[in-house]
Amino acid sequence: MTAGSRGDVAPYTGLGHALSRAGHEVTLVTHGCFERLVAGSGVRFHPLPLDPRAELESARGRSLHRSATGLGKLVRVVGMARALAGQMTDDMLAAARDSDVLLLAGSTAPLGHAIAEGLSLPSIEVPLQPLAPTREFGPPMLGGESWGAVGNRVAGHGVSLAIDRVFSAAVPEVRTRLGLSRTKPRTTRRGRALHGYSSLVVPRPSDWPPHLEVTGYWWPYDGAAQLPDELREFLDAGPPPVFVGLGSATVPDPARLSAEVVRALRRAGQRAVIQRGWGGLEAAGDDVLTIGEVPHSALFPRMAAVIHHCGAGTTGAGLRAGVPAVPVPVQFDEGFWAGRLVALGVAPRAVPLRRFTAEALADAVRRATSEPSFGRRARELADGLRGEDGFAPVLDAVNRIGG
Repeated sequence: MTAGSRGDVAPYTGLGHALSRAGHEVTLVTHGCFERLVAGSGVRFHPLPLDPRAELESARGRSLHRSATGLGKLVRVVGMARALAGQMTDDMLAAARDSDVLLLAGSTAPLGHAIAEGLSLPSIEVPLQPLAPTREFGPPMLGGESWGAVGNRVAGHGVSLAIDRVFSAAVPEVRTRLGLSRTKPRTTRRGRALHGYSSLVVPRPSDWPPHLEVTGYWWPYDGAAQLPDELREFLDAGPPPVFVGLGSATVPDPARLSAEVVRALRRAGQRAVIQRGWGGLEAAGDDVLTIGEVPHSALFPRMAAVIHHCGAGTTGAGLRAGVPAVPVPVQFDEGFWAGRLVALGVAPRAVPLRRFTAEALADAVRRATSEPSFGRRARELADGLRGEDGFAPVLDAVNRIGG
């Protein structure tokens, strides 16, 4: 069960496919607009009623652009999500009644745990980010800025409370429907959590308790992973281009940003493949091609570098491809992943969208594509990721529950 943007869904298509191949019957419970992502994977689908893109494009969603800080945006998105959370209850409950085990993304965990308890079902959290508080870094949802050991833990608990607040109306309601007390006993501890990213990218914090584990990445199910003919022809017509994409991020003025991006890449002497995404980026020219959704696993290895918003899934896809990155974080955990890419030596610097200039982007692209250390480090990390099997620990956990 997951909710959010494409990046909050795609990794679970791969996880579901792996569980299905191992003999389990798997259902992905998420927004109806993502049903196509499981086509051919052997994974069933149960739709949730909300359309996340429509919500982001609404007046309420566009108001997020007026919050410059991570904390300000978090406050706004908590209020927005809280107003919508109850709409998922009936479908999550209906799907759970036909299930033996619930695997819960961070975006659905508070409500999912209440449903699991009420139906006497085992549940496992499967987050894509390190959400639990730690002394070692600040909360990713606030950009990962460090406030020192004590401050990091306090801020981490604050973010956990904010996430719980999203479901502060929906959880008591569903607990009552299922015959439980309206409030969860304070002595009850959340169960096992298996995190779908690599410890090569974010080492497991030493102050985490044993039930919090890091498995390795869950790569999306991409089927045959074919590229469109027009895109293959563009790639074959010249040197490897630079990819540009902001995923599900929306921007106030996509036409202006697209023009600035193209100006920066031409200053850096690079061709470009620009993905429209939810922000509506668009450009044309002999040295630029605009595309829709394509499998990152097929496209990224053919790039000279990838410029992206640093969503958790896109960050992993770029690392898997072994090419340098130029992070352009927009909001929430994207600043955290951007910081990791710089610290790991696969990106020269971050160019946050709120401080974006064509000059800054051109400089970062020149460094990423001309200084050998970034490509070398990216290939080393990709080799390490190929040696991991992020699916295996989840399969083992599910088998133990069933056995």
